[in-house]
Amino acid sequence: MPASPPPRITADWLHAPALQDLLRLLEGAGHQALAVGGCVRNALLGAAVSDIDIATDARPERVIALTEAAGLKAVPTGIEHGTVTVIAGGQPHEITTFRRDVETHGRHATVAFSTDVTEDAARRDFTMNALYARADGQVLDPLGGMGDLRARRVRFVGPPEDRIREDYLRILRFFRFTAWYGAPDQGPEPEGLAACAALAEGVEGLSRERLGAEMKKLLAAPDPAPAVAAMAAAGVLGRVLPGADPTALAPLVHLEADAHPDARPDALARLAVLGGDAPAERLRLSKAETRRLSQLRAAATEGATGPGELGYRLGAPDARLAGRLRAALMGMPLPPDWDAAAETGAAARFPVSARDLMPAFSGPALGQRLARLERAWIASGFALDRGALLALDD
Repeated sequence: MPASPPPRITADWLHAPALQDLLRLLEGAGHQALAVGGCVRNALLGAAVSDIDIATDARPERVIALTEAAGLKAVPTGIEHGTVTVIAGGQPHEITTFRRDVETHGRHATVAFSTDVTEDAARRDFTMNALYARADGQVLDPLGGMGDLRARRVRFVGPPEDRIREDYLRILRFFRFTAWYGAPDQGPEPEGLAACAALAEGVEGLSRERLGAEMKKLLAAPDPAPAVAAMAAAGVLGRVLPGADPTALAPLVHLEADAHPDARPDALARLAVLGGDAPAERLRLSKAETRRLSQLRAAATEGATGPGELGYRLGAPDARLAGRLRAALMGMPLPPDWDAAAETGAAARFPVSARDLMPAFSGPALGQRLARLERAWIASGFALDRGALLALDD
């Protein structure tokens, strides 16, 4: 049976004039110039493309000379590793020379420039990321990554343990890519999963910023529950976030589907249902993220607060989420009137202001009186009006 012809990309981003001009400029000077990595992978999967990277056999100084001669601005953003950022069409384009690893020591490898695309592909993390495309859309597949991409199989390039020892963040990337691009009816690729389990301790040496960024990307997948469960079973989740429990994540994903028709997956809500020891600190969340995570976790675990009050205090979207978090954690269905009550609370406006209570009340007594009236107003289902509230006894 004849082999299938290499695929061809027809995506709009590939035919953007600025990108085409850059690729043709390098090709016209006798060099290879190829789109590479995530943009090629996503185009083949029919997924959105955000970042476009270019790989070439031209050395960085040659890239700078060619692009500047064409009137473009070239910035040596990572020239020691072969990367030059070229501004074309008002957009930055990262152009990186083919490389091979000479020595790897964590995130910072010693590399040598290469003219061989296969050598460049061999230093990438997963086979589905080692795909290239020419300016005409023709795909180059030096390592056989197309088979893995078609099978939705996230497979390391070469021996998984070697790739992981080069950068332990690849353990988290393995689970993130499995969540985003793996086949829904299959588990993680077995050899890669075994390597992640064997080397799980390595993630403890990664910075909290890198751990946080990867965990948020993982939890933002349409359904990260199977990948996170595998991550926990491999002993990785407990090292990233001690005490985290993925049990309620799958129920939450199911409940999220009807939270709001336009809602995107909410990584912080999913983090809230995982729990764990000091997640905001361990994942170096921002102040705003930390505050919201704390609010969602409290709303999910403090069952005395009803949906109306949560809507009033958190707004309708987070009140709806809080109900689903609570239901997932308790293993119960969402109360049928939860969303309506949350909407009612979100629309309510407390009718009493501090000015209404002055000068009879001042200082701490003023704040205490306002809080008491607010509690009474919430307890009434937001029914008491200003006059009725001001008439209440102390």
